[in-house]
Amino acid sequence: MAECVICGIVEGKTASKTVYEDSEVLGFLDYNGAVLGHAYIVPKKHYPIFEQVPDEVVSSVFKAANKISGALFDAMGAQGTNIFVSNGVSAGQSVAHFTVNVIPRKEGDNVNLEWKPIQLSEEEMSTAELKIKEVTKDMGAEKQEEKYAPEKQEKRESLDADEENYLWKSVNRKIA
Repeated sequence: MAECVICGIVEGKTASKTVYEDSEVLGFLDYNGAVLGHAYIVPKKHYPIFEQVPDEVVSSVFKAANKISGALFDAMGAQGTNIFVSNGVSAGQSVAHFTVNVIPRKEGDNVNLEWKPIQLSEEEMSTAELKIKEVTKDMGAEKQEEKYAPEKQEKRESLDADEENYLWKSVNRKIA
């Protein structure tokens, strides 16, 4: 197996422009990005595809992606960001290392992430729903009552404050 290009970056064997780092995650700029500021957020440990990444690492990667997204608004004057994963060769994954793309967007930047919507029948939708539910029925088996525990409500209230701060920050970006 050929050496992983991203692991080479994580190990410092390959040059990169690092924009974020913590104990589990590395964020760096893409030299061949869609636009200036296009960043990759990767786990430092090698996981070829999304399904192999432990939940706690997924959480760390997406927290870092969120931070980088906010930084792109401030540092690059982004008006929006696309945050996505290409999972598997058919989805456009070109390196076998789980990666989250964070792309700063501006009106008229000529980045095209659109597809032509298809119209599905009710039968097709119902069939897909049943097939997916069958596979996921035993996933996420946390108790429903935990969702309504008092400590969860306290956490929700603090999230509301964070959301309000985000909205004010967004408004201030538009005014500036």
